[in-house]
Amino acid sequence: MRFAIVGSGGVGGYYGARLVRAGQDVTFLARGAHLRAMRERGLSIRSAEGDFTVPVRAEEDAARVGPVDVIVLAVKNYDVPSVLPLVKVLAAASDRPTLGGSTAAVLTLQNGVDSPGEVAAAVGEAPVIGGTTYISTAIAEPGVISQTGTLHRIILGEVFGDTSRVSARAQTLRDTLAAAGLNVEVVADARAPLWEKLAFLAPMSGFCTAARLPLGPLRDAGPVFREQFQEAAAEVLRVANAEGVATTTRAEDVVAFMDGLQDNMRPSMMVDLEAGKPLEVEYLQGTVSRRGRARGVPTPVMSTLYSLLLPHARGPRKG
Repeated sequence: MRFAIVGSGGVGGYYGARLVRAGQDVTFLARGAHLRAMRERGLSIRSAEGDFTVPVRAEEDAARVGPVDVIVLAVKNYDVPSVLPLVKVLAAASDRPTLGGSTAAVLTLQNGVDSPGEVAAAVGEAPVIGGTTYISTAIAEPGVISQTGTLHRIILGEVFGDTSRVSARAQTLRDTLAAAGLNVEVVADARAPLWEKLAFLAPMSGFCTAARLPLGPLRDAGPVFREQFQEAAAEVLRVANAEGVATTTRAEDVVAFMDGLQDNMRPSMMVDLEAGKPLEVEYLQGTVSRRGRARGVPTPVMSTLYSLLLPHARGPRKG
């Protein structure tokens, strides 16, 4: 199977390298020092599961990639609009039967629930396969991806068309990824796991980043935080249901998961703020607030977090 990885940072680099090691045909889209290092020295993975380096094909120009079966979109949410022209070039070059479709499948791996729709607006709904991933990785230095812990999990499935049963192409993609040693689950309707992850991630990233604190001190402050966290998760799930997405996770389940995390847990949004990077606030807290308003679902907790974090969307602001 031929893969193109759009976004060869922590997530795309890790999964792409695992696919290369399993013998799949993978081309990485990258630029700058990371691109040069990958071409010269290959792509290295540092992980508690074992370090390894693989030689890779890396390109900056999507027109040089050629036909592929799967385009893995692994950039941050705020970078999706800027790479959609690359996705369109790759999709146009792959206008042939693949995975049971007429063009390459596009697997979205962003946080939140917006990217499938953004990609569909550019290339149509038919190619899009929705996905969400649980992993902690980052570029340690050009050409080197570092993984914190050993968790790597992908949930994928259809988000448009027939979502009543697992599609053949989603099953084929799941089997290929699993053969590379990845923990992958296929579902009939990927919208539910996307929203269920958002029900945890939007409150967690919102509260910790707004407070500039890891999870432990917030929990230690008393029951008010836990009550507001549960209400925030409930708001997300109520918006999902209003949009016709049948979730099975309850707000209580989200709180129980939060309670099991370590005290020093720092969400990536908080890490990005401290590093002076842009935040995914529009795609986490913002999308809940906007979609709730459009559906007539009140989201007071999530909207408050959104308003607090919005000034920092493009990087930290000094008062």
